[in-house]
Amino acid sequence: MSVRRLSAALTIAAVLVGAGASSVLAGSAHTQKTTIKVTALDTLRFVLSAKSAPHGVVAFVVTNKGKLKHDFKIAGKKTALISGGKSATLTVTLKKGSYPYQCTVPGHAAAGMKGTFKAT
Repeated sequence: MSVRRLSAALTIAAVLVGAGASSVLAGSAHTQKTTIKVTALDTLRFVLSAKSAPHGVVAFVVTNKGKLKHDFKIAGKKTALISGGKSATLTVTLKKGSYPYQCTVPGHAAAGMKGTFKAT
């Protein structure tokens, strides 16, 4: 293969790789992740940084500010028990709709550690 043909082949390859890369980057823009901060309190309630988010991938970063252990359950998934001063992240994919959330420690949800999150 001549230098000229090799140069042309490399130029075409670079263009094709570049086009593929831009397609991958454009595709990733559609899968943005929303992060919601969740604070668990020993007054048996959650405080969320937002009560709604666009549908899609949502990461709930749960921080236990109390001394009792708590967990966080939404959309059929839950964190492990979180000790006081510790955090856990729960990532879920939500379709448009309303999703109840709660602490599954016995008695906590009944005492008010629950709510509804909306995916728009």
